[in-house]
Amino acid sequence: MPYFKDCIGAIDGTHVDARISPEKKVRYIGRHGVTTQNVMAVCDFNMCFTFVMAGWEGSAHDSRIYKKATREPCWNFPHPPAGNFKKIT
Repeated sequence: MPYFKDCIGAIDGTHVDARISPEKKVRYIGRHGVTTQNVMAVCDFNMCFTFVMAGWEGSAHDSRIYKKATREPCWNFPHPPAGNFKKIT
């Protein structure tokens, strides 16, 4: 796997069906018109989750969730070791 040399994991987001109270429902309607919550997860190459951030509104963009997770220390996002970097594609 030369393309993944020194890679420590993968990040992706998905939408999960959600039942939301009527007063909050509009924010949770995703791009397909379905009520969802947006979930971001990180896994390593042993297919073990190392980070999960769930509960975001279905209308929240993946980049918004990623920025929140990586910029606020309270979320304990698993940053790469010093000298390494994240590659976002």
